[in-house]
Amino acid sequence: MATPNTVQLFSLDADRAFAERVARHLGTVPARHEERDFEDGEHKIRPLENVRGNDVYVVQSLHGDPNLSVNDKLIRLCFLLGALRDAGAGRLTLVCPYLAYARKDRRTKALDPLSLRYLAQMIEAMNVDQVMTMDVHDLAAYQNAFRRPALHLSWRNTLIEHLEPSLRHADVTVASPDVGGIKRANPLREALENTLDRPVGLAFMEKHRSRGAVSGELIAGDLKDRTVVLIDDLIASGGTLARAAEAYRQAGALKIIACATHGVFSDQSATVLATPEIEHIIVSNSLPPWRLGDGKARDKLTVLDVSGQIARAIEHSHRGREIDEALKG
Repeated sequence: MATPNTVQLFSLDADRAFAERVARHLGTVPARHEERDFEDGEHKIRPLENVRGNDVYVVQSLHGDPNLSVNDKLIRLCFLLGALRDAGAGRLTLVCPYLAYARKDRRTKALDPLSLRYLAQMIEAMNVDQVMTMDVHDLAAYQNAFRRPALHLSWRNTLIEHLEPSLRHADVTVASPDVGGIKRANPLREALENTLDRPVGLAFMEKHRSRGAVSGELIAGDLKDRTVVLIDDLIASGGTLARAAEAYRQAGALKIIACATHGVFSDQSATVLATPEIEHIIVSNSLPPWRLGDGKARDKLTVLDVSGQIARAIEHSHRGREIDEALKG
């Protein structure tokens, strides 16, 4: 099937600012739509521009904010996707930089839900052609949950470009806060080695979680007198990163830079991340860090813009090109 000629971007009103950034990189603006709320809590959503035969992208992270819960956004997103499909979109792609429920991808207790799979089924019911996300919690689980093409991007190159000047003359170790994160930490370590043109260490620590309690103290890796880039896919409460940072400092690390693609930030994160063990916090703008508020944690925060990378991926997709390694991660 030929790629439709015209690219159109849509987004819910709640997250239009990020979609506008992506659109600027593509030399366009988000297409117009209507969201109408009713007194009984129901609402409707419809495109206000002709989409028939076009290559349509809905740019929308799934996360809660002060006005809408993640579940409110999910149903609105499904209604928008459905309306666009019914209006005759030639190809329909959901670009969801932060994908809610992606962490619940397997059963850890009897009768546990597979929330990621259920989310995929809801999105697929709107007859989308493909889905695109960034640094999902578990890549294999994400790809297996969707029966449509599930494209994956990484902010790795954006992060390295930001970090390189400060790491140029330092002994560096890339560290994961747990064993499971090694598959995320090691590609970053390899990419940093290529950029810095010298060896970069790898470290991780033991972590067990049961009924909300975290335990485990064993540490592996070279940390003494090193700058540690502590990497994770997201920061929620910040407890996992703060716990690892404290352990790595006790093991001799000179400096801890905590990095995560998605700054979810729960209500307690401002207090947890204020710990002096973490010197800098770096996240992307896949979602706004509104819960972090003001204070010590916010003062340490740097937000990197990934809208240009999202735009390049959309352009590659529209032109029928493979999304290359620089975009995939």
